[in-house]
Amino acid sequence: MSKLTIALDIMGGDHGPPVILSAAVKAIQNYPDVNFNLCGDEAVISPILSRLTPSARDRVEITHCEQVVEMGEAPTSALRHKKRSSMRRVIELVEQKQADACVSAGNTGALLTLSLYLLKTLSGIDRPALVGMMPTASHHKVVLLDLGANVNCTPDILFQYGVMGSVLAQQLADIERPRVALLNVGEEDIKGNAQVKSADQLFKDAPGINYIGYVEGDDIFTDHADVVVTDGFTGNVALKSSEGLAKLVINEVKRHSQRNFYSRLMAKIAFPLLKSIYNSVNPDQYNGASLIGLRGIVIKSHGNASKDAFYYAIVQAITEARMQVPDKIKTKIETVLLEQL
Repeated sequence: MSKLTIALDIMGGDHGPPVILSAAVKAIQNYPDVNFNLCGDEAVISPILSRLTPSARDRVEITHCEQVVEMGEAPTSALRHKKRSSMRRVIELVEQKQADACVSAGNTGALLTLSLYLLKTLSGIDRPALVGMMPTASHHKVVLLDLGANVNCTPDILFQYGVMGSVLAQQLADIERPRVALLNVGEEDIKGNAQVKSADQLFKDAPGINYIGYVEGDDIFTDHADVVVTDGFTGNVALKSSEGLAKLVINEVKRHSQRNFYSRLMAKIAFPLLKSIYNSVNPDQYNGASLIGLRGIVIKSHGNASKDAFYYAIVQAITEARMQVPDKIKTKIETVLLEQL
């Protein structure tokens, strides 16, 4: 099997090339069995080659792109007028089988629009979903989707999300029969809107899915389910709220540990524990939302991602490419649809 190739949009994101290039260098050094195609302004990218060993440089290709999709740019504008942009080029490389996956921290709407236009969805999938892995109390990770690709979802789309999330949990978390749940305002059957209730019935009628019913917001982090399905509006709010809370906890621990000599001493003694807690809730390590349901692997990084956060998005791309996630989703969707006939 030939080496994997990961295409990186160097120009996207709030912090621009410096942060993304630093993450790229780290990935290039840590994954000697992976090739990388860096898409963007060649004059900006070329200097990083001097930071690499000769063997590492041999695994890096630079694709010069004249245009950049701006963070506030309308998706339709990116589609029509940015045909030479770094964002479009990384997706084209996946479409043309010149890359096994791509990563961008750019404009989410533009990335979704370009990915849909160039890659198309898998048969049986109406809309792709942004999906991420979240921490739980038992240190397992839960698959949460949609994180913002589709604000309004039909029951059929929610059901498709559950099937795709189940495959992702099987492949990335090595769970044989992932527990799939619908996010709702209560666990009782009478709770929820019409879309959620209809989706609930679709899951109950699908024997190929290990469906456990409704969960509430606080259940996301309790290891109650392996896959939690919701619409993009609710999922995005849940994601941003959890990230904000994690940052609050981290900052409060730092602040209180520096209040006086006694607190600094106690913080030093408790450093291993504090470091473990920090690592478990640090949002950076959960960066990298998969745009699943497409005929190719597209990873969306946070626009304000740090070097470490973007690096984790690259790792996510490598992992999904090795697992051949789109092929696994295609097989699962076809199986579930046949069971419903």
